[in-house]
Amino acid sequence: MSSVEQRKVSGAVASIVATAALTACATEKPSTPQPAQATARPSTTETITHGYVGMWVTADNHIRQELLANGRYDEARGQRDSAYTGRYEVTGGHIDYWDDTGFTADGRFEGDVLHHGGYVFYREGSAAHRRAVVTRGSTGSSS
Repeated sequence: MSSVEQRKVSGAVASIVATAALTACATEKPSTPQPAQATARPSTTETITHGYVGMWVTADNHIRQELLANGRYDEARGQRDSAYTGRYEVTGGHIDYWDDTGFTADGRFEGDVLHHGGYVFYREGSAAHRRAVVTRGSTGSSS
């Protein structure tokens, strides 16, 4: 076989090997879950349908936690906007939080009241919120 013929055969073999490798990569499934598959999370375009989306505040309005419809939350404390941000999931009346910095927390809803992290939050503008503000004003309470 001439050197020209050997190069043609080598080129053809290399092409077949490359095609086989690409085909294998496209059809193989990873043996371990990828990070995006490891935990089911709502996408930024997916809308949450539970009834707790909206602003939740302490009676003194110092902590303001907004539960967004895309499964994210944004919590402000005092003058510090976005003091804590992350994702959340609601199951029944229970809420789990995964903060972007890595800590986790949970809480429970009782109608328009949310117990979370030792604080009591109220759905902003609800009757429960109005009662808490009036009660706080008359007793000097801070939650």
